[in-house]
Amino acid sequence: MSKEVDESQKPLRVAGLFAGVGGLELGLEQAGLETALLCEVWPPAQAVLTKQFPNTPLEPDVQHLKGLPGDVDVVTAGFPCQDLSQAGRTAGIAGEQSGLVSHVFRLLGKHHPRWLVLENVRNMLFLDKGKAMHHLVQELEALGYAWAYRLVDSRFTGVPQRRQRVLFVASLTEDPRTVLFADDVGEPSGDELGTDAYGFYWTEGLTGLGWARDAVPTVKGGSALSIPSPPAIWIPSNPAGHRIVTPSITDAEQLQGFASDWTLTETTAGKKAGRDRWKLVGNAVTVGVSKWLGERLLEPGEFDEAEFDLLSTDARWPTAAWGSKGKRWRSYASMWPERREYTHLLDLVDRSGLAPLSHRAAAGFYSRTQRAKLKFDEAFLLDVKEHVELTDPSNVAAATSSSGR
Repeated sequence: MSKEVDESQKPLRVAGLFAGVGGLELGLEQAGLETALLCEVWPPAQAVLTKQFPNTPLEPDVQHLKGLPGDVDVVTAGFPCQDLSQAGRTAGIAGEQSGLVSHVFRLLGKHHPRWLVLENVRNMLFLDKGKAMHHLVQELEALGYAWAYRLVDSRFTGVPQRRQRVLFVASLTEDPRTVLFADDVGEPSGDELGTDAYGFYWTEGLTGLGWARDAVPTVKGGSALSIPSPPAIWIPSNPAGHRIVTPSITDAEQLQGFASDWTLTETTAGKKAGRDRWKLVGNAVTVGVSKWLGERLLEPGEFDEAEFDLLSTDARWPTAAWGSKGKRWRSYASMWPERREYTHLLDLVDRSGLAPLSHRAAAGFYSRTQRAKLKFDEAFLLDVKEHVELTDPSNVAAATSSSGR
């Protein structure tokens, strides 16, 4: 006699669309879910997925994906953010890349998973007066989904990266509030943060800085020209010339919660391909964020009904909200669902592998700070100025010449 399978004991199965290097799926697996399908179009990312998820079927293009496995419980989609990101083209949800999310709705019209999980940049809430969010909500409600979203900061998982991303959860049969709003510890005071390292964007300095104490600002995929632009770190106690440095690609992987060399494959090896690794890491989902989400998908929690206020349809999108059937409510949930043990920045990065910021980059940054109306730490600016002088090729050449006499 065949023994019936207890459906409640089966792991939730995941189909990962726009999978990138698998940050969403890896975290969900760590929580106890099972990856049934991955879909990714970019060859460098495909190479990483093939290496890291060797037993999972990999589809090459969501545009040609006819359907999903019938036993899939969770569909994930960290759909392209190039048209939504402030660092990208900001063309909006109808842009060539971000518009690919339409294929998620096409597949949902054929399959009815228990959960849908979307992830994207904070700018999605504000770009073009929130049209991207309006589009997502309208499409999902037309399919009968209830939805909720929450802006979260990756630092809640313990990594020293101030990365704010929108998590969007929807369902036909379940209440997404039990996933996204069951945990909230509020933003911490910062007393636990160190004062020995500060992250910033050397690509800015005129109207912004991305300043972060004991952390780096968001690790990005690169500049508009696909040139790697890792955040810089100021370490006041380092020797002169090494106080303004940049993290390595393996540091960046760990800042996202991956193991070192997660993105290293035959396809991504080499100097030129190194640019691809930065793009892969910068576009990924922080692993600890999706692990927390997976734990709540497996065991939904309770939430406080009194924490919601009804929103008008023309109101700006807040940092957290939920809705269904044409109505929406604001949530006052913070960006910190939990507060896991924090890894200090200098405990995570390999200090021997930190590269001094180039003279050209440092000089450009310092020049912008002199024209800006921003307020800067005086000791920081002095160290930047000294760094520019010490890395000036003419000064280096002169020092080398005099030492050789």
